[in-house]
Amino acid sequence: MTPITAPDHAPWTSCARTPQEVLAMTLWAEAGTRPVRAIEALAATIMNRVRLAESGAVTHWGKGLAAICRAPFQFSCWNRNHIRHMLMLAIPPGDPAMAICRRIAARAAAGALMDPTGGATHAHATEEMPDWALRLPPLAEIGGMLFYRPSEG
Repeated sequence: MTPITAPDHAPWTSCARTPQEVLAMTLWAEAGTRPVRAIEALAATIMNRVRLAESGAVTHWGKGLAAICRAPFQFSCWNRNHIRHMLMLAIPPGDPAMAICRRIAARAAAGALMDPTGGATHAHATEEMPDWALRLPPLAEIGGMLFYRPSEG
């Protein structure tokens, strides 16, 4: 059996995947083991970024749902050197958590998902503490994740 490795330009990172599927994969890799409310909150956070990018208020994430999910240094699952990336390469067919993430991604992309975060654009698991979060008060804590909105977006 050949080990799973991430090629320089894997098919799941190309435009062959729909933006909605890229969102579902991001949700699965970043929050798929958490309660549904946490996955929904992360989806809302990503959609808040999409709205900011579309308004022109923020440009460093790129434009469009897939670009924002895959923006450098934003979601560890798109970093080829992170364990979440390797796990995302091997999502089991028929995985129930992925089915949940796909349903949430569809609702988010259709604009039918409520935002329980209060407008957050950033999130992390409670067991992690990234440098950017050290001096920020969280807007919400949902399902083992903290949600923030730094002043720069």
